[in-house]
Amino acid sequence: MIVSNLSHSSCARSTSVLCSSTGDGFLEATSNRTLSPTGHLVVAVCLGVIGTFGFLNNLLVLVLFCRYKLLRSPINLLLINISISDLLVCVLGTPFSFAASTQGRWLIGEHGCVWYGFANTLFGIVSLISLAVLSYERYSTMLGPTEADSTNYRKVALGVAVSWVYSLVWTVPPLFGWSQYGPEGPGTTCSVNWTAKTTNNISYIICLFVFCLLVPFMVIVFCYGKLLYAIKQVSGVNRALGRKREQRVLVMVIIMVVCYLFCWLPYGIMALLATFGPPGLVTPEASITPSVLAKTSTVINPVIYIFMNKQFYRCFRALLKGGAPERGSSIKSTSRVNKQSMRVLRRTNDNNVTIVVASTDPATTTPLPNRLGGPPSSDTGKPAKVALVAHYTE
Repeated sequence: MIVSNLSHSSCARSTSVLCSSTGDGFLEATSNRTLSPTGHLVVAVCLGVIGTFGFLNNLLVLVLFCRYKLLRSPINLLLINISISDLLVCVLGTPFSFAASTQGRWLIGEHGCVWYGFANTLFGIVSLISLAVLSYERYSTMLGPTEADSTNYRKVALGVAVSWVYSLVWTVPPLFGWSQYGPEGPGTTCSVNWTAKTTNNISYIICLFVFCLLVPFMVIVFCYGKLLYAIKQVSGVNRALGRKREQRVLVMVIIMVVCYLFCWLPYGIMALLATFGPPGLVTPEASITPSVLAKTSTVINPVIYIFMNKQFYRCFRALLKGGAPERGSSIKSTSRVNKQSMRVLRRTNDNNVTIVVASTDPATTTPLPNRLGGPPSSDTGKPAKVALVAHYTE
């Protein structure tokens, strides 16, 4: 328990986090968490920069989406969902932790701490699940039997709804007794209570780590890995074009995975150390750093998923110039294969690329490589298969 001689009068004169609430439990939770004034200042500066750029980046995404109709495709709706959740963090979360860091103490009391912890956890998980849904949507579109319908928002709207419902499923329980929300780090932010050693709390932490951090990461790696493998297969027809596309997707996948780990893995490790390690293992300095890194996702996500998308980038340039978006280049790779003898296996159109993977009709006996202008095949009479890059746009 807190020291008995801590009086209300001394609290009135103090700037310690001890005086941020009148609730004994809240005071006890923050009593041993302090940072130096310089430490609080550094955290405040970082949060100020993150909050400002996160707000501007995500607001710009919404402005572009509202202004240019060509961006209103189903898959872009998932990108907008990510931007909305990140924007809500910048509006409803970061300003309070920024203000608390400037004063060295939590400013809106125990109930405000619970609300802050719930809201930021909710929006953070929505963003993570949306990234996983986005990767699955791209993967399923690539391997789908038909061309994606650019006017069908039903599937993507379901994905958006799932991201919010799934997040609520994991963020509401602490409000009703399965774990709890409370002060985090030096007491200037709030989140799930990582330090309680009860079975109730530990079980929730494990579930949260597995289902809200590890599972989305595995989905992202699997789906983008499959997508990259499919593009690598396609590169056999037009090697220069295929290699360019393959390298670009590989770089994108690496960036996505590295940034995901950069933003969220330290937070997950810190939570597990605080949960299973001895008391005091995670210092205030060590605990606040992963929290700040997690908030940088609100800045990084728009850059990776939006502004590295050439369609959004052209609209951004058009917004600056006050004109219409430039049309992307178009490169077609065709063959002399009779279209009636082909069966489309996979077709995808994801803003930047349209890929058709087809096979010849089994009844066709003409050596397929000859018909593509390549060396003759010794497998005349056998069903030949070929991957075609039918259309590539930027």
